[in-house]
Amino acid sequence: MSSGRIYCARMDVVVFGKHVEVSPTLRALTREKLARIDKFANDVRRVDVDYDELLTKRRTDSHTCEILVHLNKHLVKARASAEDHISALDVALDKAEQQMRRLHERRVHRRNGPRNSRANGSNASAGEAAEEPTGAEADTARDTETPPVVRTKQFAVKPMDVEEAALQMELLDHDFFLFTSTETGRAAVLYRRRDGTLGMIEAAG
Repeated sequence: MSSGRIYCARMDVVVFGKHVEVSPTLRALTREKLARIDKFANDVRRVDVDYDELLTKRRTDSHTCEILVHLNKHLVKARASAEDHISALDVALDKAEQQMRRLHERRVHRRNGPRNSRANGSNASAGEAAEEPTGAEADTARDTETPPVVRTKQFAVKPMDVEEAALQMELLDHDFFLFTSTETGRAAVLYRRRDGTLGMIEAAG
């Protein structure tokens, strides 16, 4: 793995290379293109750009680029695959800009408009339990061997309200998000249900 730290006007851009050596030309181009990121927010602290090259039969997705934008209270993540790293960077950067624009709009709305009591119009409430499988689905679940844990991640669990947690989950493009509820002080998991609404599981007091 190769890595290099690039300092933009206000951002610290860290470029990584997995299974590939990142050339000085690609590093310079990354710096130039990433300067667009902070036009949507003035609290961008660091941007991690992770390049990888995969062994795949399809050349069109053999080169990947993942961008992780660190803001004061949020993370924005975007990933793309293409036939070369520059193309992958362009696609990932477009995705990151869309997420940054969405974050900016939500921040403006929260400053200027009424605060919604529910996340994304969800009918989920604190302490709502996840749907339990029933019937044939439950029998299949019991008969299926428990899959092995192949990856473990650790990250800081920050205190926030449900609306903020829903936004962060959306920015990371995840189906669930672990946080500490500012309303109760307890650990909670926000998750996306099959119908597209949100549910929440909260630790008992």
